[in-house]
Amino acid sequence: MEPIEPARFTCIGKGHGAPCLPATRADWERLRREPWLSDMCARIEKGQDELKHRLPVWTPSCAAFRNNHRAAADALQLLPRLMMDFDEKDHTDEIKTRLLEKSPLTVLLIEESVRRGTHVLVELPEGMTADTAQQLMREATGFEPDPVVKGAERCIYMVPESHTRYVSSRLDDISAPPTPSAAATHGQTAPEPATAEAEPPAAPCRKEFKGIPYADIIARYWRKTGGEPQEGERNVKLHKLAVNLRAICDNRREVLMQVMPRFGLTNAELQSVVDSACKEEPKDISKLMQQVVDEELQRKESDDYAAAHPELDDAPPTSSSAAATVPASLRKSLPIGLRESLVGVPPSMHMPVLCGVLPIAAAYADMVEVEYCDGNRQHLGLMSIIRGEQASNKSVVKNAVDVWKRQLDEEDAQARRLEEKWKERRKARKANEKAPDDPRVLIRMVPVTVSCSTLLKRFKNAAGHTLYSFGEELDTLRKTNGAGSWSSKYDIYRLAFDRGEWGQDYNSDAAESGTAKVAYNWTMLGTNGAMRKCFRQDNIENGLSSRILVAAMPDSSFTKMPKFGRRSAEDEARIDEAVTRLRGYAGFVDTPRLRKAIEQWVEAKRVEAAKDIDHVKDTYRKRSAVIGFRCGVLFRLLEGKETKACIDFALTMADYCLEQQTAAFGEVLRTEYVSAQNECQRHGANHTVFDQLAPTFSRDDLRALKPGTTDSGLRNIIMRWKQDGWIAPVDRHHWQKASHCPIVPSSH
Repeated sequence: MEPIEPARFTCIGKGHGAPCLPATRADWERLRREPWLSDMCARIEKGQDELKHRLPVWTPSCAAFRNNHRAAADALQLLPRLMMDFDEKDHTDEIKTRLLEKSPLTVLLIEESVRRGTHVLVELPEGMTADTAQQLMREATGFEPDPVVKGAERCIYMVPESHTRYVSSRLDDISAPPTPSAAATHGQTAPEPATAEAEPPAAPCRKEFKGIPYADIIARYWRKTGGEPQEGERNVKLHKLAVNLRAICDNRREVLMQVMPRFGLTNAELQSVVDSACKEEPKDISKLMQQVVDEELQRKESDDYAAAHPELDDAPPTSSSAAATVPASLRKSLPIGLRESLVGVPPSMHMPVLCGVLPIAAAYADMVEVEYCDGNRQHLGLMSIIRGEQASNKSVVKNAVDVWKRQLDEEDAQARRLEEKWKERRKARKANEKAPDDPRVLIRMVPVTVSCSTLLKRFKNAAGHTLYSFGEELDTLRKTNGAGSWSSKYDIYRLAFDRGEWGQDYNSDAAESGTAKVAYNWTMLGTNGAMRKCFRQDNIENGLSSRILVAAMPDSSFTKMPKFGRRSAEDEARIDEAVTRLRGYAGFVDTPRLRKAIEQWVEAKRVEAAKDIDHVKDTYRKRSAVIGFRCGVLFRLLEGKETKACIDFALTMADYCLEQQTAAFGEVLRTEYVSAQNECQRHGANHTVFDQLAPTFSRDDLRALKPGTTDSGLRNIIMRWKQDGWIAPVDRHHWQKASHCPIVPSSH
């Protein structure tokens, strides 16, 4: 016996212009319990009206549309239900009381709308029209329902379960296929049941342009033009949409009639709008519509790239080019702020952009304290270098950071004005006049070329907050910090990773003296050559390289010019909201799942390094784990909870950090290890094995002396011996010892 298919309860769409898909009561309830829906409604209630168009919608009076197209002509399964929408705010409880005492119709559902109006769903008796039902409810409640919300195709914005004030047990009963009279109650003619032989009433048009559904193009168009039309502006905004849309519909009225949203318009009314838009001579695509299409094409390219590279979802990156791509599954689950940072950015540049904005995101969350898997408490110190050759589009990172730092820029501008006035008063004072008191303003955005003395002053006035710098040219920093100052900055940067204490003491009022906690994050852009000059063999072991999150721009040699999109005002507003959310956190934030995942990751990398006798991996794995953990904490703060996506993001960032640190600094560090004075302690055991080998040997001979070592480990040993000049290749499988190779005694 085949299982009974659950009865259709309604249709649900992602928005006004999106397809409306049949849904069961369980689907409807599940969506109403989604945390993100509650969060979105709360933000709308606080005044972010531009988010309303992103709310999902449901159709109380219809459970199925032909081709999922929400239109009266395509209604297939009508239901004897009618939704009343009362716009008057803060009267939901009053309406509920009146209706439960004496309602002329059977009330099925009462809920508060997203703007504190009232939704009332009633059972529509057979033979009663929607107009009559609205008149009865007007008399019963004393409030005027929206007269437009009465057609079977009409939808209502979804609200969270917490907005529910009353639910009848009969709500489930009205889910059966309708009778012809059910259609008549809505003033419509019931459509004939669809059969395999039946032909549609009109030939359906293509529902996409260049592979992009018109619904997606229209949704982005609304986002760029202030949102969907509200009452009083419906016809005007729909006319403008039709004027812009017709250029990508071949100026065909029949296509526009099928893809245009209706917002309550009848066929005749919509036909009038379309005819008016198409009566002029055809024109090329407008600049606005071209931007909309370009942004959607960019999004499609990103999704197609991810679909064509499914290995990126599961496998860790194995090269700088692969590592620069965020797995598609993770990209779709990024939290507010990080997700909008990638808008208009080619997929190959997603990782550099994320690495560029994470330090400033961490600077905003400077009041947060977390516990690492070793039991110590930490703050969110992050420093990143985005490296790439000349003209590698590193400015894409700057564009994202510029949006993130707006709040700091605005606050610092006011603080700097106060400081400048103080300097002017101090300069203008008379010889015997007392100098004005230093206002000790909080300035958090400092240039990367700031002097150590000024930086110490900013630290002392920071009141526990984290300073932030953004530098467009790493080479400029290196040049301006010459003559020993770069070494001082090295000390400051190293201490900033864990908020160490730093200071200086001068016997002069001209320079700042004292000590302070170093809370300092930064993002720098630079060429590969500039980074090599900053990190040489004489300083590679000082610990700074392992504290930096490095990101490599994709190789742009002989490639076509990439296409960039623009963030909408709504995208930038979401980033601003993310900043506000991060600044709202303070105190200890517990992340038990994140700690456990990072602990397992760092242990797995320890085992890998030990098997390969890879000291570089062993060095960089430790702080890569810390950096990945802190990135995961930022994800958790933006998301509001520890999710699987949060864990995946932390592990992805740890893998990427280790990969990039090794690629950027590994060879220099490995060379330094070899030339260090303690070489005999580091490689003594391996050298003993070396002494036991014949003058000419193979990899199998080495494997016999080091049983259990992986092929990768054997290759690393041979590679180091070759780099040290101890051996030379004879052929592909044999090597010969050098006559000048020193004999180093074992340390064991």
